[in-house]
Amino acid sequence: MNFRDRITIDPEKCGGRPCIRGMRIRVKDILELLASDVSREEILEDYPYLEPEDIDASIQYAAEQIDHPVFTVSESAA
Repeated sequence: MNFRDRITIDPEKCGGRPCIRGMRIRVKDILELLASDVSREEILEDYPYLEPEDIDASIQYAAEQIDHPVFTVSESAA
């Protein structure tokens, strides 16, 4: 599954933050629920318009966001 098929960014919705399939539920909302120990089953029960793949896509999106190059300046260059 490619998370890009499920994660949308629209400047007109949620301030341009990443959302699920154009809906007004942000990736951040799903990640915060998971971080608060809410189970996938509970999330899907509370948000019946979500699909299991939406949760997977949120996790994949977050993983890609933190995998970016880090640039440092050496002390000799400073």
